[in-house]
Amino acid sequence: MITSTAFAGKKYAVLGLARSGAAAAESLLASGAEVLAWDRQDNAREALEGRCELADPLERDLTRFAGVVVSPGVPLNTHPIKPHAEKYGVPVIGDIELFAQARAELPLHKVVGITGTNGKSTTTALVHHILRTAGIPTVMGGNIGIPIMEQDPLPEGGVYVLELSSYQIDLTQSLDCDVAVLLNITPDHLDRYDGSFEKYKASKLSLFQMQSSENVRLDLIDQSQAHDLSERQSGWPALQGPHNAQNAIAAIKTCQALCVSEGAIDAGLSSFAGLPHRMELVAEHEGVLFINDSKATNPDSAAPALAAYPPAEGGRPRIHWIVGGLPKEDGIGPCEDHLSNVAAAYTIGEAGPRFAELLEGKVPAVHRSELLCEAVRTAAENAQFGDVVLLSPACASFDQFRDFEKRGEHFRQVVSVVVGDESIATTPHPEEHLA
Repeated sequence: MITSTAFAGKKYAVLGLARSGAAAAESLLASGAEVLAWDRQDNAREALEGRCELADPLERDLTRFAGVVVSPGVPLNTHPIKPHAEKYGVPVIGDIELFAQARAELPLHKVVGITGTNGKSTTTALVHHILRTAGIPTVMGGNIGIPIMEQDPLPEGGVYVLELSSYQIDLTQSLDCDVAVLLNITPDHLDRYDGSFEKYKASKLSLFQMQSSENVRLDLIDQSQAHDLSERQSGWPALQGPHNAQNAIAAIKTCQALCVSEGAIDAGLSSFAGLPHRMELVAEHEGVLFINDSKATNPDSAAPALAAYPPAEGGRPRIHWIVGGLPKEDGIGPCEDHLSNVAAAYTIGEAGPRFAELLEGKVPAVHRSELLCEAVRTAAENAQFGDVVLLSPACASFDQFRDFEKRGEHFRQVVSVVVGDESIATTPHPEEHLA
């Protein structure tokens, strides 16, 4: 794990002991800090029993505490921990800020920070993969993979590649990225920002504001160059579609800024296997592709998936689109621009009836499936050779599933039954996927 003498002898509170919180608590304890930790779940507290004080920081005087470390899932705009900490002049931070403060004692290294509304995970994993392909020591962390404080320090010359959500940036004050990347900004998670898109945007932009002037800032919101990569994409099997062209441009520019050779960049792009639940090829059966894009939790992230599979020769649409869940907004937004690619829609979940109303008359067929398993089976029955059964819900998963990963795993399981191949039922771990 990553530790630092900067934490020694200081007091910290840690609220939330899921993966990143637990890693932060362990790092602080190993660094010689005094830790007050709390989680509502008994089993989450058990690992720290006898090694620190277990109590809710909301019920403690926080005078002389160096920081309150909270999970990114804690809504700072509504949770009482922020005003409680501010009463004592204590900063509310996250594990990324701990990493930033620990950097001074790590072997000479660089940090890449990647944010944006869509494409963060794929771009982070792609940069990480290209660096590994080039033989450069690297780990990825933040909003993907293993918590950064849990990972071992890299040797000299290593690169830490961090996917950073707006929630994590809000809890970070001093992360000076050698390369900071902003992919895009579209309205999302506005409940955390009092309904204000400007506040959400400001959160993303603060990643640049933490940088020293000499470091590299890549603002890639205008990615018109993505069209120039269409011919090269045929050699990048896991990077199909215009959105992945944008992710590829971001990774290319990032690695160029890190002085990675063009040959290594090309090799990494060609060998990248992709990530689970993000335009993931689950199976090909009798000429039909089954694509798991469960991570597409809003219309902006679903639209590129629809664009990735144009009609067959003669103009026959090929996509059997499984759409619905817990809606984040009304309407289908940019998905409407690609409905000519859709042969049939299969609506599911709470938003199913609304999507059915919006799509009827705009695509050749609409099936009100309600359940994901029914949608997959019906789509598989209707699909012809050359077609695509695409789960790209354009909605959150919480009406029927714990998270988008569980939704994607269920899709894989149903597909495994439909095509008669049990081996595809298990979703690979991101690290295994990249190996």
